[in-house]
Amino acid sequence: MSSELGKFVEDVQKEMWSGYTETVIAHATNPRNIGNVPNADGFRSITGFCGDTMQIWLKVKEGTISDAKFWTDGCGTTIAAGSMVTELAKGRKIGEAHRLSQDDILKALGSLPEESLHCAALAADALKVAIRDYLAYTKEPWKRAYQQRY
Repeated sequence: MSSELGKFVEDVQKEMWSGYTETVIAHATNPRNIGNVPNADGFRSITGFCGDTMQIWLKVKEGTISDAKFWTDGCGTTIAAGSMVTELAKGRKIGEAHRLSQDDILKALGSLPEESLHCAALAADALKVAIRDYLAYTKEPWKRAYQQRY
């Protein structure tokens, strides 16, 4: 790549991520825990008011989230929020993970611009519904055989 073109690309990237923390940029450009968990203990997909969809898969051992993965069709900020919520959830007891909020994700990311705050809410809500899915099937495991899960 020519030095002129390289400088142009660098300038565009700087402008694109202006106002975002290094943590947000790192999670958006190199997301953790992307994909799915085969034979997940909890799974849900939700769509936010902005139209972005987030899916979260959970593996639970002895009441603790041992693995959490996500997938989204959303923007870089939604990717960063999904990446962070799965990082925060892993290793936590179910009740503790269920209490993770938009504010917890924002704090871990180092904040987001006003127009992107809803991405953290989408990630927190997706985790909550995946946990509720896990709890529902823990109480009535026979239902798992009757529902298409993935």
